[in-house]
Amino acid sequence: MQPSSERPEKASSHPRIGALDAARGLALIAMATYHFSWDLEFFGYLDPGTSTHGPLKIYARCIASSFLFLAGFSLVLAQYPELRLKSFLKRLGIIVAAALAITVATAIAMPDGLIFFGILHSIAAASLLGLLFLRAPPLLTIAVAAVIIALPVYYQSEAFDAPWLLFLGLSQHLPRSNDYVPMLPWSGALLMGIAAARIAHGRGWLTALARLPEGPRWLRWGGRHSLIVYLVHQPVLIAIVYLMSIIAPPQEPDPIQSYLMSCQTACQAEGSEAELCTRFCSCTLDRLQEQSLLAPLQSGAILPDKDERILKLARECSAISQ
Repeated sequence: MQPSSERPEKASSHPRIGALDAARGLALIAMATYHFSWDLEFFGYLDPGTSTHGPLKIYARCIASSFLFLAGFSLVLAQYPELRLKSFLKRLGIIVAAALAITVATAIAMPDGLIFFGILHSIAAASLLGLLFLRAPPLLTIAVAAVIIALPVYYQSEAFDAPWLLFLGLSQHLPRSNDYVPMLPWSGALLMGIAAARIAHGRGWLTALARLPEGPRWLRWGGRHSLIVYLVHQPVLIAIVYLMSIIAPPQEPDPIQSYLMSCQTACQAEGSEAELCTRFCSCTLDRLQEQSLLAPLQSGAILPDKDERILKLARECSAISQ
């Protein structure tokens, strides 16, 4: 029972769009298939870098964009024309709590790939930004979104390499993370979703969208409970691949190819061009083989001066590759 001094927030006047839930469910399936490829790579069934380069890299970006676009569209359905601050803050708090849980879990399980600003962090931060554009003209929102999407392509600076600025996405040396979805360019997708929903609202298209085929119930259920599915799916997939690795272990990889792939991946993740990374990795491979350091490096053996020698040859190869 609610005290008489408090007034319940009005429910959204917009019709429930089942097709939107289905679209979110399809995005979850796409995300799970991508993460399964990542898990296969992690356990050695796929070559290093397979899930972060080429078609799978484009696939991952399309998935992240779709989640943020749908989040923006849903934000309008829930908070326009009247902002329901209590429900917004409740939803935001749940997303932030889930994002922090992922950060803590990855810090413990895989600190080298710590997720400090992944898709959930990005949705939470971009939703706060989106509040500023709920009532803005859609064309203005689209223009701002275009700038946000384009800016990281044309401008990056070491001034944004500071840890507390990495969430912006303008750093020249990108951090290593298993899921890095910075504000720029990704919040642009959420703003595009806001603009699309505002246009649909203004032209009376929401009722027509509500009449679209909704898809199967299980798909809509997944879309309505997307956060739960997101949190649960990866532990399940990792458990499946782990069991696979016990029953049918992957073949031992070629150490030279494994080194080149991992070196290329790490080099490009720091923002270097592919051609420069190829020269650098080939150079370091030759030097490691000359000094008999490749096998100890891959096995993790501890040598008194190994780190110093590797750093020295890395600096030499970096200078040669420029």
